[in-house]
Amino acid sequence: MKCSTCRKASKWLDRKDLEYQLVDIVKDPPLLKYLNQALEQCSLDKKKIFHTRGKAFKSINLDIYSLSREEIIELLLSDGKLIKRPFLVYEEKKIILGFNEIEYAKQFM
Repeated sequence: MKCSTCRKASKWLDRKDLEYQLVDIVKDPPLLKYLNQALEQCSLDKKKIFHTRGKAFKSINLDIYSLSREEIIELLLSDGKLIKRPFLVYEEKKIILGFNEIEYAKQFM
């Protein structure tokens, strides 16, 4: 696992004895239903689903807010490096983007 934020999240989950499955979203992007759920959760700020600090995002030079939901999904599926990591799916209906220890604690404790 190359992503330092994913490593932090993984260590936190390990310390709490929580089971999880690692998936390399660059090679195996999240399912369409999970991307839609994430966009639904981020409806007020579509940019939150993107890994905005990464080279892939900086290279696309697009106004994310002008894109339709379908265009955003297509873009995310075209390059997993554009997706905010970690992309945590739990209870089949909730998504946490990125790692924030306080947010994780609220959801899992």
